[in-house]
Amino acid sequence: MNRRACLAALAVFAVTSVPARADVPLDAVRARAAAGEVIYFLLPDRFENGDPANDRGGLEGDRLKTGFDPASKSFYHGGDLKGLIQRLDYIKGLGATAVWVGPVFRNKPVQGAPGQESAGYHGYWITDFTRVDPHFGTNADFKALVDAAHARGLKVYMDIIANHTADVIQYREQGGAVPYAYRSRADYPYSRRGGVSGQAINPGFAGDQDSTAANFAKLTDPAFAYTPFVPAGEEQVKVPEWLNNPVFYHNRGNSTFAGESSRFGDFVGLDDLFTEHPRVREGMIAIYRQWIEDFGIDGYRIDTARHVDPGFWQAFIPAMLETAHARGIPNFTIFGEVAREEPGNGYIAQFTRRDGYPAVLDFAFQASVRAALGQGRGTSVLADLFEGDVLYEGGEAAALAIPTFLGNHDMGRFSTLIRHDRPGISADELEARVRLAHVMLMTLRGSPVIYYGDEQGFVGDGNDTDAREDMFPSRTTSYLDNTVLDATRPAGADHFDPAHPFYRLIRDLAALRAAHPALARGRQVVRGYAETPGLFSVSRFDPETGAEYLIAFNTSAAPIHVASVVGTSAVRLETLFGACPAKVSAPGSIMLDLPAFGSAVCRLIPSSPGTQIAQ
Repeated sequence: MNRRACLAALAVFAVTSVPARADVPLDAVRARAAAGEVIYFLLPDRFENGDPANDRGGLEGDRLKTGFDPASKSFYHGGDLKGLIQRLDYIKGLGATAVWVGPVFRNKPVQGAPGQESAGYHGYWITDFTRVDPHFGTNADFKALVDAAHARGLKVYMDIIANHTADVIQYREQGGAVPYAYRSRADYPYSRRGGVSGQAINPGFAGDQDSTAANFAKLTDPAFAYTPFVPAGEEQVKVPEWLNNPVFYHNRGNSTFAGESSRFGDFVGLDDLFTEHPRVREGMIAIYRQWIEDFGIDGYRIDTARHVDPGFWQAFIPAMLETAHARGIPNFTIFGEVAREEPGNGYIAQFTRRDGYPAVLDFAFQASVRAALGQGRGTSVLADLFEGDVLYEGGEAAALAIPTFLGNHDMGRFSTLIRHDRPGISADELEARVRLAHVMLMTLRGSPVIYYGDEQGFVGDGNDTDAREDMFPSRTTSYLDNTVLDATRPAGADHFDPAHPFYRLIRDLAALRAAHPALARGRQVVRGYAETPGLFSVSRFDPETGAEYLIAFNTSAAPIHVASVVGTSAVRLETLFGACPAKVSAPGSIMLDLPAFGSAVCRLIPSSPGTQIAQ
């Protein structure tokens, strides 16, 4: 059975065999944000410094105390919420409709072994889930941001974490040859201290699969795998207070990101919450309900979603949607990070069916575009991607709203990945491939996510810290010598140039989406693809009128003259982007001429006005 037949069979099985969960309201499970958003993602510390007085977060001492060192790519640089407010018009001008803000919660300023320290500038090492980190400002500043964004018609999505906290809890044992190696539930059961032959503890505890309060009341000793403790002086560092008790954490050592450890292990030493515990579920729901109620935000992007048990999400997600509904927030958006960096959306789709996620970040889209534009794969990899849309809860209609992206703060920028895939690539070819990728991002199905700096042509040195450059004038040497596509400003200047060619490209495509609902919310049908680089074409249909638009791409380094299928009633074409032929070659077929890495968006005109094109 070939891949497409397998996908079809899996889709039928998924639709017919998964019962509705009795414990989750159907309206909450089915709730989905409206398709058509253009999302701008940024890390506040690296965006704009609006208030230098908070650069050190109110702390005194050197960088190991304050976390502030703008010369280091691993420490705070000074960006804050006031700076972000000052640049909202820049974001709005790009055509964005929503701003995804990296985590703003109070973080442990610095952590890491001596000589390996780094700061929590990225926001993922939370100690206080109720307050904004002082490096970024105050809760009042965050409210001002939400209000200022709303005044401009921009939504605000918060980046949140439920999987872990900062690294505070330590273990008495070192873990043997591999420090703090993961200790499994089989070798280190909850019923024994330090292994199967150890002292009996937690009598009557039925294990983590029974999330009732009665069962977890019997889990009183957290020293089943390691002996956890909180260092002196940090006993009350976490807020809310219940987070300071080690019994609410898995305490099994570091994850290998595979097998059992992917769910129960510490994420690179970060304290892994026992999300199966009803107190943890209750506590995290209360935390994130409060941010919706107090600030009127429009959505959550949820970090490390695949490392948390499904039962947690089945309780958490409906609670957030219900809270937003009660607050009067329409189309509250929730999407999870399910990092799977290879083509194929079958894996990530399960989180919409089993876990109840309304949407997940489309890592499969990212991987497929990279495969087609960086790794020399045929355009059939894109056709396979979209055929898999039926696997999502809600099928192809749900996929219209799924957030798509090209690169991010963890894996690196798309430009960097293409340069890695194609060593020795010329600047002109790199720019052409990255430009085509952005046309795909902005015109194919989904809600595109623009990673800050991509609209200014950033090309980082790698992933993680190497992909988190400053938009304001940088003092970090490794950022100052970076390549910038279509460079129009010196590396040491700020990068808020609305005249930059990539800014203008994204702005123009966003305007095209806004003017033509088919490109933002319309059903998509694959029309042309091949097993080699070259043509990939789709039709998208206006959700109200049914009017057809053809979008075509050339992923090869040579011009192509090739036919594509279209609706049979079309006779003429109107060019909206690129260059389209004036008329069809025959009913149901047009001949396209696309330059190397070229693209075109065409509106199809039927033989008589008001006639819907036969599909």
